[in-house]
Amino acid sequence: MEKYVYGHPFDTQAVVNDVDAMPGQVPIGVSAINDHVFTFDYVMDAEDIVYGLGEQVRGINKRGWEYISWATDEPHHHEDKRSLYSAHNFLIVSGKKTFGLFVDYPGRVRFDIGYTHSDVLHIECEADLKLYYFEGEDVLDISRQFRHAIGKSYVAPKFAFGYGQSRWGYKTQQDFKKVVESFESLRIPLDLLYMDIDYMQDYKDFTLNEKEFEPDFQEFVDWMKEHKVHLVPIIDAGVKMQDGYCVYEEGKKNNYFCKLEDHTTDFIGAVWPGYSMMPDFLNDQARNWFGMKYETLTKYGIDAFWNDMNEPALFYSRYGIDWLNGKLKEFLANEKNEVPYFKLGMEVESLKNSMDDYRRFYHNTNQGWVRHDKVHNLYGCSMTRSASEAFETLRPGKRTLMFSRSSYIGMHRYGGIWTGDNKSWWSHLDLIVHQLPAINMAGFLYTGPDLGGFGEDTTRDLLMRFLQIGIFTPLMRNHSAIGTREQEPYQFERSEEIARLIRLRYRLIPYLYSEYLKAVENDTLLFKALAFEFKEDVIARSIEDQLLLGDQIMIAPVTRQNEPGRPVYLPEPMTRILCSEDGIEQTALNAGWHYISYPLDSLVFFVRCSQAVPLGAAVLHIDDVNLETIEWLGDGTEYELYEDDGISANAPITRTVLTR
Repeated sequence: MEKYVYGHPFDTQAVVNDVDAMPGQVPIGVSAINDHVFTFDYVMDAEDIVYGLGEQVRGINKRGWEYISWATDEPHHHEDKRSLYSAHNFLIVSGKKTFGLFVDYPGRVRFDIGYTHSDVLHIECEADLKLYYFEGEDVLDISRQFRHAIGKSYVAPKFAFGYGQSRWGYKTQQDFKKVVESFESLRIPLDLLYMDIDYMQDYKDFTLNEKEFEPDFQEFVDWMKEHKVHLVPIIDAGVKMQDGYCVYEEGKKNNYFCKLEDHTTDFIGAVWPGYSMMPDFLNDQARNWFGMKYETLTKYGIDAFWNDMNEPALFYSRYGIDWLNGKLKEFLANEKNEVPYFKLGMEVESLKNSMDDYRRFYHNTNQGWVRHDKVHNLYGCSMTRSASEAFETLRPGKRTLMFSRSSYIGMHRYGGIWTGDNKSWWSHLDLIVHQLPAINMAGFLYTGPDLGGFGEDTTRDLLMRFLQIGIFTPLMRNHSAIGTREQEPYQFERSEEIARLIRLRYRLIPYLYSEYLKAVENDTLLFKALAFEFKEDVIARSIEDQLLLGDQIMIAPVTRQNEPGRPVYLPEPMTRILCSEDGIEQTALNAGWHYISYPLDSLVFFVRCSQAVPLGAAVLHIDDVNLETIEWLGDGTEYELYEDDGISANAPITRTVLTR
């Protein structure tokens, strides 16, 4: 690893195992600074593949598009998007020369990967950055070096690998209890139940709805614990501007909110609660203060949270509304007394996540006052850091489930991420497969999508295809938006078939949790493109809809509607596993192309040559998972199992070789 420093970079603390800066130029490509703009250019061969950039659109190979690293509240994950919720500025070029680059700049970074010129990788940002350069044998070697440089990944509690049900729209205790009772009546496993913004009073952080939850919240939490269910409340970034609201009053009194350019006046934005303050998470004192506020929920026994709206999302600001009012008066004053419809719509839409607003407010950091747009991508990262650091005091010695919508490289040490507000679209099944290896490369191992799709209306077959992927992701959560079709498993006919899929997840927990711990411990990837392992295989290099999971399993999901199966490429002999109502069928297959049937109500995956996978007994809760009864998959004879106690911070890992 080599480091090159340009200008006066903000210390993001993304890299923890650092090196001294090198003089001169990066030994590959051409870098330049003009008018305080940094550029890097590298001429790619036709066969070069570019991997990485974490949570982004398009394929595993990132060539042919322009990506903007700018954490954005973007619910429409179309392939024309350039930015999503997170900023993961790490990529690897694999080809004539294999190398990695990490652009450690927390503001806007442009990655033009063969978009303007098909053979040129062009990177551009403000000239205050650290650029890290990696060389290695292959993609896995460089990825391992990078993961070592940025530090060990967050370890989620074992219960976080259970199935979770969520919906924006559960408003009362009875809504939540109905979900639990429905799952129990149908014997569908359930370990986590998510609480979206309606559990709060007027969408205020660290409050409980006075009518539905506050009077007897402890009894409600205890009822859930009796049913072996962990509640997971949401926490948003914005703090409602309201006199008498203790979080607002404390933040204002102690100058814990982001300021305008005068460094005195609080910036006023707007999100779900209306006009809101933005906590200054880049300020050590403010970050500690906000994190300790989680105690308002941990005191009841809450041990899991998800952070949202922390790009930070801005629906509008007070300043934007003042500007819009002026525009409306201007429109209404025209001689024809007409309002230009399309222009008016664009003006209103421009208020959301306005760059003008992001340039308006400042952070008071230990490196001095910094304008927000210069460090924008650190905001969500720092919010989750605030919670993680506080949990060390609030829940000493214990692991807390924490994942976030927005992130920067370095946040992987404090929590996981989910991939945001996807849709109930078939194309988003492909997007999951494309994102998983890149998100792992950025250090985030605890991750997953909203199964079934968050926005729009799902269908039974789409939900089941989502689940056939989600069975393998560490975060397995079915989540949907208010106003969409309800998509709990019991909302569909033949719910037993959906239940059987979820139960298969629990049978795979011994393997999934073990491979997760191995990836954490060894700085390796949980999900890999076929090309990462089979780098000399020309066909494997082009496969974008199959993934290796750990060292033993390959998955090849169906991502098209009404397709009963699909072609699958095996780069080596493998054992096809079919888990259906009739039991488990294992079939040895030679290397090469095969058409594989993949029924909706079954699970199909592949075990690699000479490997073995332990399958546990079917259970309804993570706490009941055990290896007393093992069914073996594959043609191997042993499996090295990584285990810990699942809940203690820094729990020692035991390694046991299981033999069949």
